[in-house]
Amino acid sequence: MAGEASAEAARKSAEAAETAETAETAQEADSGAEPEFPVHGDDRAAAFFDLDNTVMQGAAIFHFGRGLYKRKFFETRDLARFAWQQAWFRLAGFEDPEHMQDARDSALSIVKGHRVSELKSIGEEIYDEYMAERIWPGTRALAQAHLDAGQKVWLVTAAPVEIAQVIARRLGLTGALGTVAESVGGVYTGRLVGEPLHGPAKAEAVRALAAAESLDLSRCAAYSDSHNDIPMLSLVGHPYAINPDSKLRKHARELEWRLRDYRTGRKAAKVGIPAAAGVGAVAGGTAAAIALHRRRR
Repeated sequence: MAGEASAEAARKSAEAAETAETAETAQEADSGAEPEFPVHGDDRAAAFFDLDNTVMQGAAIFHFGRGLYKRKFFETRDLARFAWQQAWFRLAGFEDPEHMQDARDSALSIVKGHRVSELKSIGEEIYDEYMAERIWPGTRALAQAHLDAGQKVWLVTAAPVEIAQVIARRLGLTGALGTVAESVGGVYTGRLVGEPLHGPAKAEAVRALAAAESLDLSRCAAYSDSHNDIPMLSLVGHPYAINPDSKLRKHARELEWRLRDYRTGRKAAKVGIPAAAGVGAVAGGTAAAIALHRRRR
């Protein structure tokens, strides 16, 4: 009887401890502790990553410009203008529409008349020269976790879609959405298809892609460093602020979004030239449709 009573007491004690542990775990989850994520085998979930300063240190278009300058695509005065636009953005801390329009027009004028195949080939070289060593290992690991869980992972960026596709392929990601430059007969015209994929347009591109891929956005994740991507981050059930600027950090804390900062030392200034500001939802949907079409050809 004594043995049975002791065993019964031990069993009840274990049950009580298990119940307390379960309650504590639930309380931690409610208070912001992270559950296991991403969910393995959830084929209706995907991840969407901003590129500049989220996946890569600095701006892809700036590194691409360095590579084109090295290959004599433009002159020193054009490089100086790129540098000035970069400096302005870092010092001012916000995107001036006039500067962003100038940056976009400069980039388009540089590639006008060149073949798409030529820029794609050069993009591969420039990735090895300037971009590969600037990939954030922490963000790369987050993307790999989604891939390992059997989910698709997309870059969503204002950078030219050809650059974004090179980076996505090199990182083993599913694909990329980016700004689409017009080409006729495989030659760039110097114009865009729609507008740059920036701000609210990114959210619309993600929405369009999710519909095409039969994804449940409430089960998807999005990652960005910029407050300009709050529309995209707000669209998914699992938003992450990565190396966030001050506005995004504040917003993320208020909404209890997950935060990751892979920078060291003092908080880094935002580096890079965003392609443009103030674009519409139609452009985002157009870019998503074009990217999907190219991926499936």
